[in-house]
Amino acid sequence: MVSRVEHPAAGYRKIFETVEELNEPIPAEITGRIPSWLGGSLLRMGPGLFEIGDEPFHHLFDGYALIHKFDMKDGQVTYYRKFLNSDAYVRAMTENRIVVTEFGTAAYPDPCKNIFSRFFTYFKGMEVTDNCMVNLYPIGEDFYAVTETNYITKVDPDSLETLEKVDLCKYLSVNGLTAHPHIDEDGAVYNIGNCFGKNLSLAYNIVKIPPAQEDKSNPLEKSEVVVQLPSSERLKPSYIHSFGMTKNYFVFVEPPVKINLLKFLSAWSFRGATYMDCFEPNETMGTWFHLATKDPANYLSNHKFRTSAFNIFHHINTYEEEEGFIVVDVCTWKGHDFVYNYLYLANLREDWEDVKKAAMRAPQPEVRRYVLPLDIHREEQGKNLVSLPYTTATAVLRTDGTIWLEPEVLFSGPRLAFEFPQINYSLCSGRKYSFTYGLGLNHFIPDRIVKLNVQTKETWVWQEDECYPSEPLFVSRPGATEEDDGVLLSIVVKPGAERPGFLLVLDAMKLTELARATVNTIIPVTLHGLYKP
Repeated sequence: MVSRVEHPAAGYRKIFETVEELNEPIPAEITGRIPSWLGGSLLRMGPGLFEIGDEPFHHLFDGYALIHKFDMKDGQVTYYRKFLNSDAYVRAMTENRIVVTEFGTAAYPDPCKNIFSRFFTYFKGMEVTDNCMVNLYPIGEDFYAVTETNYITKVDPDSLETLEKVDLCKYLSVNGLTAHPHIDEDGAVYNIGNCFGKNLSLAYNIVKIPPAQEDKSNPLEKSEVVVQLPSSERLKPSYIHSFGMTKNYFVFVEPPVKINLLKFLSAWSFRGATYMDCFEPNETMGTWFHLATKDPANYLSNHKFRTSAFNIFHHINTYEEEEGFIVVDVCTWKGHDFVYNYLYLANLREDWEDVKKAAMRAPQPEVRRYVLPLDIHREEQGKNLVSLPYTTATAVLRTDGTIWLEPEVLFSGPRLAFEFPQINYSLCSGRKYSFTYGLGLNHFIPDRIVKLNVQTKETWVWQEDECYPSEPLFVSRPGATEEDDGVLLSIVVKPGAERPGFLLVLDAMKLTELARATVNTIIPVTLHGLYKP
């Protein structure tokens, strides 16, 4: 698993290049055998347009959203893609320039306007982007493309048409939500976002969007804030990308990557700034774990968990143990230096040796397990409160009332990240489990798919020369009784091949290839998505 793989041909550059949308689905050529029970659509979101005219986007999370779909039916596979018709995209295509500031690329006034209108436009402020290129998830019976701002976009999962732009601020007291909600067994959607309140007070709101309504009304109209968690700094909320949820608890990990609210507000009044300009590290706070009960919802202010500094983007799974513990498995990056600083497109498109040099300066990735004790007694200061026999993670009560956490490392390899984690969600979310599947990032380049046994730390790897896969989605076999009885679906790019894009179908138990469906087109990097049966 930790073997070094070289990419001197730099074929990975192709996944960061602009492509055109397709007029109609194109048939795939199948090798191997796709399981007869696998029939549905793999839907994925990611950037597909990396420049407008002669204006390039600078960051991985800037390119305009492209929706991808591999359809599997009766042993046949087709591939289709369309750009999301966000306001940002439509206006950019109309004016042939970047009109709305994206994550790491600033928009500037129209140079064709006269000097007075340019002057006033320059100080008008930064619009919030609706470029929903990160993920796709269901709300009720509808599907929404999402990013991390207050805008989500309703799409048709069959035709990939853009249907409706939705402003979450009309329904919820949040300034944006993560692209990684949790979906309960009844279809209710839980998510978390920052909230800027009165007098610049900051908090993190966990929200609930109910499942599909019998009267066919919009579930968003009945959405609510269920619990509010405090920010460790008054003017600097942490960057949130995901959170943990069990049957009875919410777990929010507050990292030391901060949003400077004053910079954020000034960016709104002065052009030339981007979202990336508003992030800064807090070198002293470490990382805090916040805990809240789910029903009834209540913030557990007496449970103050702290550990050393790390970046976190993706939770793997969170579950309760009967002995009174919550186990939190996460993908981490050591330290307070913001990992997104290393995801500018100029870095990712470098020659292989330069890519490696840049990655050597970045935080080191690790998969970690933390254990939060629920029963805390003052007389147990200095003692390890974790008594679970299968983990080396510790929790020690300090004299100031905080509980210091030390993790068990489940996976670590030099400059090799296990990221974009997936589990058998319907069976294991919020429950004790054994397996997670992820994308292996070798110096930030996605070049392998990994299966990790979180109990034994055993790993399995799928890898092929000059192949660049995407997040592997797990699909359970109908009637399966084993946790890993199913397949993994991943979009893979092999730039030098005659048919350079393909849907890869892996046996999730053995991580061996069952089939691939190849198409004669390059497919750019995708971030997240879902399987729609």
